[in-house]
Amino acid sequence: MKPLIGITGRRLSLGMVKGTSRRFQFEFINSYFSAFGDKVVAAGGIPVNLPFHCDAEDVVERLDGLIVTGGQDVHPSRWGGNAQVDPEADPRWHHDVPDLERDEYEAALIVAALQANIPLLGVCRGHQLLNIVLGGTLVEHIEEGPIVHASPNFARDDGDDAHTVSFTPGSLAHTLYGPRRVVNSWHHQAVDRLGRGLAVMGTTADGVVEAIGLADSPVVGVQWHPEWMASPDPVFDWLVDQSAANALGPAMTGGATW
Repeated sequence: MKPLIGITGRRLSLGMVKGTSRRFQFEFINSYFSAFGDKVVAAGGIPVNLPFHCDAEDVVERLDGLIVTGGQDVHPSRWGGNAQVDPEADPRWHHDVPDLERDEYEAALIVAALQANIPLLGVCRGHQLLNIVLGGTLVEHIEEGPIVHASPNFARDDGDDAHTVSFTPGSLAHTLYGPRRVVNSWHHQAVDRLGRGLAVMGTTADGVVEAIGLADSPVVGVQWHPEWMASPDPVFDWLVDQSAANALGPAMTGGATW
């Protein structure tokens, strides 16, 4: 049986979509990056897009695996950041505005997934939120310090040699990727203090944490966008394989320690 992989998204106003009739601009849509579904299908899973208004525990009970995707910053109030957020700005109308509703739902999904010990992949924002849920913090503006990360274009690509991640020997990431891999880079925040039980599995030469894992649990966070890599990223095969094993019985995936 193919495993069911939940994929998070965001909520937008139809007014954000160019060409929408004015009569519908104040209606809302759930928006998902289709590349995640494509990668899950290619790896042998069944993608399930998850709207906000579902009970997280009920959802996770029906899933075999979970992907928490990228997007806007996590609201600084969740981890003690200092960034100023306009309280009047509506994330359904502005791409870069933090969304408290999304933060709450995805955090609840992460907690439920950890409690149920189902395989979990956090990508970019999802990688950062995983760290926050477990009590960690973020580097709020990496472009203001000695660390500058910017892929040379915004097409699907594997980045350039200047953005190479080195993986910790013996870690799951090292098993998946080998000693190093060039990845794309589209972010301005990064993991700072690690959350409970998490370990760094990969960093770039300037010290940015690009991959984290949770001991004895099927949990991975990556800072890059594996769904937009030009060459296949093995993390999706890992997720689907672990989720298929989870569907056969929780004992197959190890025990949660978080």
